[in-house]
Amino acid sequence: MPAQYQAALQWLEQHPPLYTLLSLSVLVLAAWAANWIVKRILLRTLYRGLRATQLDRAIANSSVIARLANIVPALILSLGIVLVPNLPEDIVQIVNNVCGAFIVLTLALAISEVLSLIDTLYQRRPNAHLRPIKGYLQVVKIAIFAIAAILMVATLIDRSPLILLSGLGAMAAVLMLIFQDTLLSLVASVQISSSDIIRVGDWVEMPNLNADGDVIDIALHTVKVQNWDKTITTIPTKRFITDPFKNWRGMQESGGRRIKRALYLDQTSVHFLSDEENARLRRFMLLDDYLAHKDKELQEWNTRLAEHGKEAVNTRRITNIGSFRAYVEQYLQHHPHIHQDMTLLVRQLSPTADGLPLEIYCFTNNIAWNAYEGIQSDIFDHLLAILPEFGLRVFQHPSGADMRELRPAPIEHRHTPTAPSNEPALRSRSLP
Repeated sequence: MPAQYQAALQWLEQHPPLYTLLSLSVLVLAAWAANWIVKRILLRTLYRGLRATQLDRAIANSSVIARLANIVPALILSLGIVLVPNLPEDIVQIVNNVCGAFIVLTLALAISEVLSLIDTLYQRRPNAHLRPIKGYLQVVKIAIFAIAAILMVATLIDRSPLILLSGLGAMAAVLMLIFQDTLLSLVASVQISSSDIIRVGDWVEMPNLNADGDVIDIALHTVKVQNWDKTITTIPTKRFITDPFKNWRGMQESGGRRIKRALYLDQTSVHFLSDEENARLRRFMLLDDYLAHKDKELQEWNTRLAEHGKEAVNTRRITNIGSFRAYVEQYLQHHPHIHQDMTLLVRQLSPTADGLPLEIYCFTNNIAWNAYEGIQSDIFDHLLAILPEFGLRVFQHPSGADMRELRPAPIEHRHTPTAPSNEPALRSRSLP
């Protein structure tokens, strides 16, 4: 076997191009095999072992180890390229430099993943929202990637990083002056990407720039938003970092869209229910539990009051507005298009000159615009139509028709007062 190997080696040395090509193929195959073994066998086994232990899930699923595993094939290529025969020194140097730059980038990405993992674990603390560290970690990430960029360039051109740093200070002022907008947009783009502030397809609203629609493009300098009237607003990328805006992605991902609207009731229509009205409201199936509970509660209250000599003014009675509020709440809880796992409120707000606001606060289980508006309209159509059953009225300012109904009576029907019978005598006494 050694003799055959020596003979094959001598034959390959007599054919340098074939010897070089075969050596390169073996080197690439070795790098690929090392990468396959590390990622498909070692890493999978390691992750399974971590998940089987009581280790935190965020740590067990972290991609830090996977990032570091990319160094193995790069090291094999860097160390093995010098063993390939008949290769020019320039090619060997280029391969070494590229592998070195790749290793630096991989280490920077791994460190970034470690910082993200630290932030994830820190957010689980009860008081994490009081002292967030995400901003500080982002600054550290920027510094790491800046240092990695300098080291990568220095490795690629085979020069000392100190040479780059010495010239960088002199060029920084000029570069910042010339490429000010580009640098600001670049930093904004990095922050937008790392923080996942906006994505293509997000519904964003920025009132300062009259933008309200879907994001259709995110570039280095601009973000294009197609408004609902089909116009397109072009916004500088940096404005999404400096200016406030609203992203509706959270609503779309939650599966619920909020209804927050009030009925303004005429306060003069609020009153206690009479026995006849109480009996009429018992026809509503949705009020069975409410009326039964209220009757029991009020009976106990008034019984205790009777023991001390009650007055009629001190007794508690059911109101029409309270019954209507209970009806609306039960109506929403039984509505098939209302999200029952989200906040559902029917509440009174402070009385205003325009009436007493009764606010409905709930979420639909369909976030599509057309469906949402239809569900909201159907709910308020029903509530406006059912109001008279409770003896309530919606407050409305007088219209022109109301003013015409209040026109004054004709002149011939007006009452003209007659003068007293002693008016001439009084006038005669007042003369000199």
